[in-house]
Formats: sequence, structure tokens, C-alpha cells
Amino acid sequence: MSVPTAPTAASLLSGAGRPGSPELLRSVFRQHAAGVAVITAQDGGRPVGFTATSLNSVSADPPLLSFTIGTGASTWPAVRDSEHLGVHILGEHQRELAGLFARSGADRFGQDTGWAVGPHGVPVLDGVLAWLVCRVVARVPAGEHRVVIAQAVVGDPAGEGRPLLYHQGRFNALRD
Repeated sequence: MSVPTAPTAASLLSGAGRPGSPELLRSVFRQHAAGVAVITAQDGGRPVGFTATSLNSVSADPPLLSFTIGTGASTWPAVRDSEHLGVHILGEHQRELAGLFARSGADRFGQDTGWAVGPHGVPVLDGVLAWLVCRVVARVPAGEHRVVIAQAVVGDPAGEGRPLLYHQGRFNALRD
């Protein structure tokens, strides 16, 4: 078994680092495994949603979380205008659902997507590991994105299974 090489402090001193750029940031974050979530909202009475790997816990008291969304995303207007949003933690059995909500122009709430109208009118997806309905408390500009900070209002952590991960540009399952 070979041992993978890794950057070292000596490589930094020899000038091996690359200048900061969008490509460098993408390359570095391809090495970072992230959980997969779907964010949902209502847009004029119709459900909308997108796949997010930028979900973070911000504070336990009050219970705050954050995620990012590009201002050019088709769901941005709904996220911008909604007081409440749904946050769904996907399981490894939901790769297809993650891909569906990540695909531009897809019918994300078609007949194959199980969901119901939840608290505050927020679409809540079936079969997820956990879900929250959150009240938006801030939308912070960050380049061409917004960091959305939201407070958990109600939810359910009782789903079964293992989390879906995003790594190296693909949805993956945990390995034992």
C-alpha cells in the first residue's frame, strides 16, 4: 500500500504554493468531503429547491445554521424573498435526489419526488435523514453569492441511514 504524498511546510518554504484564484479554491475544496443537503422554499405557491454542500452549524443557542447560494441561481429569488426555508439532510440512498436538485432546468418536484407542505408552508421532502424548517435571519453578501443565516423553528432528526457525501465532484457513500 502506497502512502499518498501531501503538502508539507518545506514545500511552502520552497515556493510550491499557488496564488489564490477561483481554480485553486475549487481544487482545494474538491479534497473536502461535505454532507449533502437540499434547501427548499415556496415561490409564488410553487415549491422550489436546490442541492447544497455549504451547510454549516453556526450556533446552538440560538439554533442557527448557514448555507450559500449564488445570486444567479434559479432558486435565488425564492430564497431572497422567503421568510422560512426547509433544510434536508440527505442519506446515501438519495444520490438521485441530490442529482435532481442539483440539475439546472430539472422538474425537481415532479411525480417521483415525495414531499408535503410542512410548517410555515415550506416543502418538506420524504425519506431524508433529518429536516428543519428555519426562519431566515440574515442574507449576507459574499461575492456573487449570499450567505443565508437561518434559525431552526421545527424539525425532525429521526430518519434512518447514513449520510450522503460530496467529494471530488461526486456524490459518495461512507465506507467502513
